[in-house]
Amino acid sequence: MKPLLYVDGYNIIGAWPQADRENWPLDECRDRLIHLLEDYAGYTGQEVWLVFDGYRTERPLRTVETRKELTVVYTRHGETADHFIERMCQMLPKYREARVATSDGVEQTLILGRGATRVSARELWREIRSEQDRGRGRYVAAAGSKASAAQGGSLRNALSREQFEMLDELRRQK
Repeated sequence: MKPLLYVDGYNIIGAWPQADRENWPLDECRDRLIHLLEDYAGYTGQEVWLVFDGYRTERPLRTVETRKELTVVYTRHGETADHFIERMCQMLPKYREARVATSDGVEQTLILGRGATRVSARELWREIRSEQDRGRGRYVAAAGSKASAAQGGSLRNALSREQFEMLDELRRQK
């Protein structure tokens, strides 16, 4: 079973140095965080739940969007992300590994009491940057090995004789 990570969305956005520095509007911060966490979940193999407060909105129902590796939750009116995350942690089986990303001190204490571990916003940002760097490294290494393989003639070996002759003919026509 995949490790589980709950992320308090607005709490993490509030600790995002780049968003603060570049003065992004809130909707842009949300969109960028969603895309970052989709990549992060894919790189790490975790099940990630990103939870945004609907506490001060007029939204009567909770909204849940499921993407590949990421679930995005917008809580309903009167429900905070903290309350949603606490309830979800309470319902987890004892054997399920779960972490909660928040810098809210009270929330961290409650989460620890429910069996989950906590990750501060700063720690999560460090993890995301680290995974992005590792992902880029894997991509560059894979691209480099493909280029060297192509130079070594393995593309020719991967094609049937007929396919190679067709490509060679196309090359000569130029």
